[in-house]
Amino acid sequence: MKRIYFDNGSTAFPKAPGVSDAVKELLDRGAFNINRGGYEEAYEISERVLETRELLCRMFDFDRVRNVIFTPSVTYSLNYLIKGYFKPGDHVICSSMEHNAVIRPLVQMEKQGVAFDAAQADERGQLDPERVEALIRPETKGVVMSAASNVCGTFLPLREVGEICKRHNIRFFVDSAQKAGTFPMSMKELNIDALAFTGHKSLLGPPGIGGMLLTDEVAKETEPLIAGGTGSMSHMEEMPPFLPDRFEAGTMNLVGIIGLHKALQFDRTNVAQHELDLTEAFLEGLTEIKGARAVGMPGREGRAAIVSVDFEGMDNAQVAFALENQYGVMTRVGLHCAPRAHKSLGTFPEGTVRFSFGHGNSPDEVAECMDALKKICNQ
Repeated sequence: MKRIYFDNGSTAFPKAPGVSDAVKELLDRGAFNINRGGYEEAYEISERVLETRELLCRMFDFDRVRNVIFTPSVTYSLNYLIKGYFKPGDHVICSSMEHNAVIRPLVQMEKQGVAFDAAQADERGQLDPERVEALIRPETKGVVMSAASNVCGTFLPLREVGEICKRHNIRFFVDSAQKAGTFPMSMKELNIDALAFTGHKSLLGPPGIGGMLLTDEVAKETEPLIAGGTGSMSHMEEMPPFLPDRFEAGTMNLVGIIGLHKALQFDRTNVAQHELDLTEAFLEGLTEIKGARAVGMPGREGRAAIVSVDFEGMDNAQVAFALENQYGVMTRVGLHCAPRAHKSLGTFPEGTVRFSFGHGNSPDEVAECMDALKKICNQ
């Protein structure tokens, strides 16, 4: 049976050309620790790690190479920012469309005296920026927000919220997981103080590598959550005061970084257009599927290539199972680690079947998926 992968919102497949080869070459030659070994091979890898930081700066329009911090994931980065920056007595604002990678750390911080409010989005996942501004109070220290919903793909108003944060002199932290790599994001233009990213989604790198880009001001005010060896200032029993070492304790995931290094060289010129073409074709095809209701934006504008569908009159889990078991179409069903988003969209607690398209998908695959849905739903 032919397999069709429509779960790129979870992790991208296929990865960028050459990523697996770069990873294998590193392991075969030796993944020598940087900042530790005083030999040529370790220095060579150090250069490639630096180049990866530079490539990320170029992608996100950021000019502080040493302020690019590698972590295991975007979830780890968001935890680092939320738990390392905010202090008891602070107030934080997020949106009702956030992933649990934002909500759960904020809920944990509530127990330590950090309050938060979620600005309510509408039934399409759209957020009125004025709702964010209305929640600002004297103790508000920042806004943490997704660039795009992982449930329905709707873009959040980063530019407007960034301007609000700048006007009120509060920090703006962005979860870029569902937008970075496909759609342009300028930290300067959007007034972003810290951007958290993952390597394995639209950046098309391997799993297990992510990071964050921090302004000097945020870096100075963020406590290191993880302490340990850095290969620098080893006579000190506290973490080094300089970046990136201050936030990069322990052996680095060089396999992930080198794979990401290769992925960041992939030509992404036409990726967004291609993925949105597939999204548009899928949405048009859904009009012929009995009981299929797409949530979120109605067309291709203002969204990423993610479509969540509620199959009214049917069990969404059974639809997803039939798609995979009978027709080889891989999707994701449920609440997608974002229950508040589903409440905003009116799909809680049942959830939806999520179809998310990537650079490796084709119009023929969309057509085949539509044929499968007709057989499943139009009986």
